[in-house]
Amino acid sequence: MLDYVQQRLQWNDLSLILAVARSGSFAGAAVRLGVSTPTVFRHAKAVEQRLDTLIFHRDTTGVSLTAAGREAAALAERFDEEIGALEARVRNEISDAAGTVRLATVDTLIAGPLMPLIQRFRAEHSAILLDLRSGIGMANLRQREVDAALRAGGEPPESLVGRKLCRIAVSVYRSNMAEGVSSVQPWVVPNAELGHLASVRWLKQAGRYADAALQANSLYTLAEAVANGLGQGILPCYLADADPRLTRVGEPIDELSSDLWFLTHSELRHTGRIRALSDFLAREFHALRPLFGGAYPERQQ
Repeated sequence: MLDYVQQRLQWNDLSLILAVARSGSFAGAAVRLGVSTPTVFRHAKAVEQRLDTLIFHRDTTGVSLTAAGREAAALAERFDEEIGALEARVRNEISDAAGTVRLATVDTLIAGPLMPLIQRFRAEHSAILLDLRSGIGMANLRQREVDAALRAGGEPPESLVGRKLCRIAVSVYRSNMAEGVSSVQPWVVPNAELGHLASVRWLKQAGRYADAALQANSLYTLAEAVANGLGQGILPCYLADADPRLTRVGEPIDELSSDLWFLTHSELRHTGRIRALSDFLAREFHALRPLFGGAYPERQQ
């Protein structure tokens, strides 16, 4: 089957199949490819007619791939990775610290110490433009939709290279509005989109989801909820310790700490603009390690 697909499919056909595989719908594939949904539908139908083989399975939940389609998508994925690597090498033959870096990060870092760092980075490297993306997942980094990312977690996946910046401590916080009120408070908790967080498992094991007052897919949103008295919650110390509306309850929870990494693609790690950003962040986050480690609890119960 694979030889047959290789012989008959063209690159634009494989691009279509890969876009459908990644998005799960013809409409999503159209957005990825920059064309209209009817165009995608006609292309998909033409591919199946030319091959005399079903590639796409359509039902009420969207579009999935048949066995032949999955085989073609796997081939397209390999082609896409190789082309991306080639583009990166060609694009970065010049090693000057200049150009654009698409950097993915999270809202808590943006609301916390990151923006002052970016201001200082711009002062040192005015030829580098940071294209900052929040809410971008690891899949987007692996698919080269961004060049680098600031991410918390364990060792980076094999497809990426990482530089450990600091340790992130977390603790329980409550609002200063709650002082003098009963110590029994509801909890605000991460929702299923943040299910990878160690704090989610900890909160579930402690039964805190049963009496939760709010769920959210953003730690920054949870911090705002805690600050406004909706309940107590587990927050990163680097964000919550600097907020005068919040009071830490006890010491950081060691078992829930994680490492902050600067991640990028292996082909980009030695380019001028990525190296400049990586070295700058390593230096700056080294100075911020006490803050990220929870060493500055201005208000603690």
